[in-house]
Amino acid sequence: MASRTPRISARWSLTLQIGAFALLMAVLVWPQVQRYFLNEAAEQNSVTSRLVGDGLRSALDRYAPLPHLIAARPELSQLLRRPNDRDLAAGVNELLLNTAISVTASDVYLMDTAGLTIAASSYRKERSFVGRNFSYRPYFIQAIAGGLGQYFALGTTSGERGYFYAAPVRDGPHIIGVVAVKFTVDAFEARWREASSDIIVTDRAGIVFMASRPDWRLRASVALTPARRAEIEQNRQYPLDRLTPLDLEHKIGPGGIQLAIIDGAEYMLATSTATQAAGWTVTSLRRAAPARLQAAVLFAILAMLGLLMILAARVLRHRAAQRMRARKLLERRVDERTAALSHEITERRRTEETLRRTQAGLVQAGKLSALGQMSAALSHEFNQPLQAVKAYAENAQTFLDRGETSEVRDNIGRISRMADRMAAISKHLRNFARRPGEAIGPITLISVIEDALAVSAPKAKANGVQLDYIRPEGAPWVMGGHVRLQQVLVNLVSNGIDAAGAQGRLDIAVLPSAGGWQVTVRDTGPGLPPGAAEQMFDPFFTTKPMGQGLGLGLSISYNIVRDFGGTLWGADHHEGGAIFGVDLVAADVPEQDKSVQEAAE
Repeated sequence: MASRTPRISARWSLTLQIGAFALLMAVLVWPQVQRYFLNEAAEQNSVTSRLVGDGLRSALDRYAPLPHLIAARPELSQLLRRPNDRDLAAGVNELLLNTAISVTASDVYLMDTAGLTIAASSYRKERSFVGRNFSYRPYFIQAIAGGLGQYFALGTTSGERGYFYAAPVRDGPHIIGVVAVKFTVDAFEARWREASSDIIVTDRAGIVFMASRPDWRLRASVALTPARRAEIEQNRQYPLDRLTPLDLEHKIGPGGIQLAIIDGAEYMLATSTATQAAGWTVTSLRRAAPARLQAAVLFAILAMLGLLMILAARVLRHRAAQRMRARKLLERRVDERTAALSHEITERRRTEETLRRTQAGLVQAGKLSALGQMSAALSHEFNQPLQAVKAYAENAQTFLDRGETSEVRDNIGRISRMADRMAAISKHLRNFARRPGEAIGPITLISVIEDALAVSAPKAKANGVQLDYIRPEGAPWVMGGHVRLQQVLVNLVSNGIDAAGAQGRLDIAVLPSAGGWQVTVRDTGPGLPPGAAEQMFDPFFTTKPMGQGLGLGLSISYNIVRDFGGTLWGADHHEGGAIFGVDLVAADVPEQDKSVQEAAE
């Protein structure tokens, strides 16, 4: 016994050093981790900005030739020469309507040299362009001068935002009118709302005329000068009473990342140019909070592991002190009893025999206490979650090397859930000797099974064992505790994997039983050894080789299931292998979950 105390002292000292190192590393790598996640999100945001800019540029290039092609139609020049010909005007109106439909334009309309609209695709609408004068629009002024007119504005007739292209209509060398094509931007904004970033498009004056968020539209990202306000009012580009300032503040984040604060929220900022002619600037805004949260989660996991190691070191130190006190007490009692029984040889022999039995019993009791309180609690309860955390961390590293960030997020999320599970298990272990502190109530059986299979999957894959799970119809509810029932199922699946061996199979099924539900785990291994059925739920009974099991898993699981009002059983399967079952009491669906379930159905 004395030789074990130095080993335990060295063990807790090493564990304490590892825990302190993990905490120190968490603090040191925090800036790098935060910068990494922000850089990843900023790069994705930059790609979004370029894609949106390319999409707008493609759309503008597609519509640019249309006014010249439409202006070449002879019917338009004929109507401009004979504006009072009603039959000709009706034909041109219909022609423009069909043209607008075929090119997916919002409006196509024809104006004379004074800017008066004499035919339009909207001639059937209540707010038709026919009879309205648009000589004040820059696109008309550019086209009547012989060039390609283009302009973005809020329609004074339709009230819709749109981009206008215009081209002159010629009669020989003379310009006798202008034809204009307008397309709206609502379709672009609808697609942007599906993206992970918010999008705004500003004109040369810094006015947001397109945005994925409606509350950002027609807001000025910079202060408007008096000259610019006068120009907007003259061209009737936007209603001045609707141009409100956008609460925007720029700053530089970690690693030189461009950040913007809009209405109090922090965004990563990336810009691109849609087209030089239009003067549009596309800005992609991605919230920085999720990236910072990912970094914080990883930091919390590292810190939690360090704290767990420090806690384990304190437990080991306490156990070492207890062993030392027990050893000294035992030695004192041995000396006292040896001195008291030294008078007669016969009595002394009898007393020495009793002392040896007592001493052996105390040693065995100390071993059982340590195994039951320390090894069973810390090793058995934390071994499987820690293996899962390690597997997910290695997977995350592999996915990082591949650049598969979505898979990285998924593995980090799994690590976080494993950490939560270990915290819940540690709370349970403190009260393991008395009635468990976790409340017993209705729980969803399927979620417990799926969590258990998620923990056991890495071990099954490593051992070449196939897991076949038959998911039942519906969503059964049973009485129990999520963490402890998951512990039972993980233990049964883990034992089944060990029994099945390489290339084996494990069948997990959920079946209704009398007054409840039954979960069965059947392996394709050699079955139960002779005499094991009578002892398999006894503490410290195991069929595994020395050093591979403590014989506590089934005993702990048996008492957990009994605490739920259920039964844990095991037997040989008639087709070979062994089968273990958990019979649980059915529970009513809670009211708050019942409404969600009915809505889903």
